Order: sequence, then structure tokens, then C-alpha cells
Amino acid sequence: MTTTLPVSIEFSLPEGWRAAPPDEVGAPDVAFIALYPQPDDGFTANITLDGGFLREGTTLEQLADASVERVREAAESVAVAGRQHVGSAAAPGLTQRLALTAVVAGGRRDLVQTQVYLALTEAAEPHRRALIRSILTATAAQQEDVLEDFQAFLRTVRPDPGPAAGAEA
Repeated sequence: MTTTLPVSIEFSLPEGWRAAPPDEVGAPDVAFIALYPQPDDGFTANITLDGGFLREGTTLEQLADASVERVREAAESVAVAGRQHVGSAAAPGLTQRLALTAVVAGGRRDLVQTQVYLALTEAAEPHRRALIRSILTATAAQQEDVLEDFQAFLRTVRPDPGPAAGAEA
């Protein structure tokens, strides 16, 4: 079953990308997935969104470390290629880039994941912090081609001012 995000957000997809039902494309643990129109060597670059509420005292670095471990369980090899703090005090964030090798669709692929963690404080409950995680996964050969689209996508992600907090994006 598809997961939902902890807060409502709005965003725009880059031209050519298309939304897909997460359950139907083998990504049941994400709230949203978009697919790039041109696969590379049998792998389709994708952008996913997921999230939850942060436990008191949990840092974005701890979440990023845990993500590396989850990827390590599914991949043949994983290396953290970079990590950087982004955002502001009101909405702190962290980006992390992983280089990995995994068997996908019956073939070994060199992939790159760019993960962006954004912590949001709820206006109604300022002591609660919601986390939105955006991930771009692409082949190493195609990553540079789709990174600009991902950055454009990230610039459009924002809390939805509507009343349906907690709804799926």
C-alpha cells in the first residue's frame, strides 16, 4: 500500500516526467514517484517522495546514515559521494549523494542516488517536525542529464497552504 506524506505539499514535475502509481511500479513504500521518459540501459530514472515525523532529538545526519544502511542491504556496493547541509534554520535540510551498484531488472547497474532531506515545522504544533525526503535515482551515465530536472523539481516543492494537512501529494 502506498504511503502518505506527513504534511501536504505541492510541486511541479519537470517537462516530460510522468507520475506513476507507486504500487504498480514496485515502489510501495513511497508516497509519490515520477519516471523519466527515456530509460538508460533498461533502467528508468525516477524521483520519489516519502517522509514522516522526526522523533525528538533525531538529526538529519542520523536519517541519512540510516538511509545508507537500507540501500546497502539492497545493493552490492554503496559509497557516500557527498553530503551537504542546505536550507535555513526554519527549514533545515541535508543533501546526500550515493554511488551504488545493484542488480536491477536482471542486470547489474551503476546507479547514483541524490537524496534531499527537508525538515518542516508544523505551524499548529511547532514542537513536531515533519520530514520530506526527495530522491533522484539514475544510472551513473544518465545522472548528469537528469540532475538539472531534479533541481528544478526541488525548487517547486513547498508546503501546500490548503486545509488538507497530512494528505498524499
